[in-house]
Amino acid sequence: MKRILLSLLFVAIAATLLAQSDWAQHDRYAANNDSITARPKAVFMGNSITDNWAKFHPEFFKNNDFIGRGISGQVTSQMLCRFQSDVIELRPKIVVIMAGTNDIAQNNGYIAHEHILQNIQSMCELAKQNKIRPVLCSCLPAAAFKWRPEMKPAEDIKRLNEMIKAYAKANKITYIDYHSALVDERGGLPQKYAKDGVHPNLEAYAIMEKILLENL
Repeated sequence: MKRILLSLLFVAIAATLLAQSDWAQHDRYAANNDSITARPKAVFMGNSITDNWAKFHPEFFKNNDFIGRGISGQVTSQMLCRFQSDVIELRPKIVVIMAGTNDIAQNNGYIAHEHILQNIQSMCELAKQNKIRPVLCSCLPAAAFKWRPEMKPAEDIKRLNEMIKAYAKANKITYIDYHSALVDERGGLPQKYAKDGVHPNLEAYAIMEKILLENL
């Protein structure tokens, strides 16, 4: 009986905390968004890889009139939820979308590849409706996730990238292939580019920047 009561109490507490939380983290960039008056060239929508990019190399963003809107740990459903406030309302000419790694890691629970792609498609459609040019990027390679040691994500990432690339081609959307330039023989990100095998360092970002600017 005590176990049942404790379980019910835990569920109630979890539900309360979830109800009180800003699941998509709209508040992360709210103040900064309000301060932007000029139309930027591009907004980068993504997860920790995009988030770190703007932190590690802010000059790249400032010099090219780019704005970073990455949030660590986010899945595509969360990005889609905040797309209006963090992209559309900023009126950029371009939105650069790099998403899907955390969906594969099941950060918000299991989601099929098809539904990951649908979330990305929805972001592209919203962008087009608002006269914003979408640019889709591959997920970076990863042979393992330290926070999900039981997973072997290399093939899942490769498959998702193929789906994103095919969608981009069919809809005449620019596709940026970081994966091919950074992948090693394990299907992962070499340690020289990422100590944890997931989050790139400045050397890796330099390669990504070159590829992006050549295609943007």
